[in-house]
Amino acid sequence: MIEATRTVVVESTQLPRKVLRIFVELEGMYRNMVEQLVLYATRNELTSFTRLKTLKYRELRSLYPQLPSHYAYTACQDASTRAKSILRLKKKGLAKSDYPDVREVSIWLDDHLWRVKSLTSIEIATHRSRIIIELEYHKQPWKYVNSGWELASEAKVKLDKKSRQAIIYLTFKKSFEVYKPRGFITVDVNENHVAVLVDGRVYLFETSFRDIVLGYYYRRKRVQEKYDKLYGVNCRVGRKILRKLKERKRKSDLRWKLANIIIRVAKERQYAVVLERLGKNPGKEMINHINDEQLRHRIYQASFKGVQKAVEEKAMEYGAPVICVDPRNTSKTCPIHNAKIIYSNGSRVGRCSKCGGPWHRDVVACYNLLLRARLGDGSNAPSLGWLKGGLNLDGSLVPLGSTAAHDPIVVARAHVGEVEVPRCNE
Repeated sequence: MIEATRTVVVESTQLPRKVLRIFVELEGMYRNMVEQLVLYATRNELTSFTRLKTLKYRELRSLYPQLPSHYAYTACQDASTRAKSILRLKKKGLAKSDYPDVREVSIWLDDHLWRVKSLTSIEIATHRSRIIIELEYHKQPWKYVNSGWELASEAKVKLDKKSRQAIIYLTFKKSFEVYKPRGFITVDVNENHVAVLVDGRVYLFETSFRDIVLGYYYRRKRVQEKYDKLYGVNCRVGRKILRKLKERKRKSDLRWKLANIIIRVAKERQYAVVLERLGKNPGKEMINHINDEQLRHRIYQASFKGVQKAVEEKAMEYGAPVICVDPRNTSKTCPIHNAKIIYSNGSRVGRCSKCGGPWHRDVVACYNLLLRARLGDGSNAPSLGWLKGGLNLDGSLVPLGSTAAHDPIVVARAHVGEVEVPRCNE
């Protein structure tokens, strides 16, 4: 069994001015607590929530006796998370300052500080009294509620003073049973496309992440050149223009569409999903020896890890097992002869140095990931050898024949969201 969590952002109806003032006061006291705790935790290198609570709880209760006691608990949780982050950055030499700057605050709530009042309202404990807030539910929370997801005991609240609304961060949880896999689907993520191997066919989904990143790069550069001279660096006018470009939203939309397609196919066939085992920040590792500024930016902003995370999150919802294997030299080694594949003139189609057979770079990567998953997964993996219809390619009488090995099925980005799940008998 695995437990999946999803966070949904819900806005409240417009708060009365009296209620808004209460929440503004609550936010101010909570901010002061977090600032004091973060400073103390960073100076003393404390990352444990329980240790921080033990040392500072009585002091917080004496400073803010009007607040419910559990705000001291949640403030310690918030501060320990921030302190852990800044201490980790300082250890790597990446911290911009010695102490974190608490710029924005979301009030953390536990099960003693809030509860569900009705289907569209919640009750929050404040320093004055318990206040009922009406929520404007959209389709996403209803989707989770109607699908059997349970509301977690934790939540967060952030104030939007301009619109006089409270923004509620609700967390839903659900447990799923992981099925025993009968085969594998391998996924190879690249800068501009994602290759997926299903039953001997490789599908090449074009994502055009490179074009999205470069388009945003040049537009941002022009906006900065124009407005930074007039209004200063990081001005409000420039930020407003950049928000309209929606680079993050476009990339996120593509990631979730791809993940949905891959996991639906895996669930129908009861297959496990094979991914590359990437580091915490693969983009940073790739640009260590690259001097070209534009290329460094392109690779760093590519969604290598983002696509994998979306696939893993979707796999939890469907109970699909995920296997991560070593990606080293998967696109450079012939899966039949274990010989080096030679690429020339930047072509994505190379030839095996032993037999001369043609191999598309993404196709050979998918097959090598599949072989490594079969050899190293353990008892749940099918035995080594070809599954029925799994690795036979048209044009050859032997598994992994050289003809057609370099011909993946290309799916253009415009049709990614329209791809239907292939049936098992197709």
